[in-house]
Amino acid sequence: MAANKWLDRTQPQTLYIATMIMYINAAFDLIGGVAFSLFPIGAVLTIGSVAAGLGIANEKKAGYWLGVAIALLPLVLIATGRFGATIVSLLFEVALVALLLHPQSRSYQKTWFK
Repeated sequence: MAANKWLDRTQPQTLYIATMIMYINAAFDLIGGVAFSLFPIGAVLTIGSVAAGLGIANEKKAGYWLGVAIALLPLVLIATGRFGATIVSLLFEVALVALLLHPQSRSYQKTWFK
């Protein structure tokens, strides 16, 4: 039985990069203290990013949809004014959503994820 993977290089480039961005976001949240300063929401974003990255790397539908939800949550918080963002962080959030909802990612997810 294969062990869980952190990254899957056989997936389309869009999903591979989205998984890496999720891990990078979680690392920056921990380093920057977002996970602790915005406690319930920050912790959900940090833990959810890692869980979604693992789910996508291991081709789980629940991991993919968690990733979409975790990617959209900061955009909703920014739009409602509950979360501050710089231009760079906003670009990363929009890029993550675009990568996950890209037709290539959606097609792969529909075909191969369990």
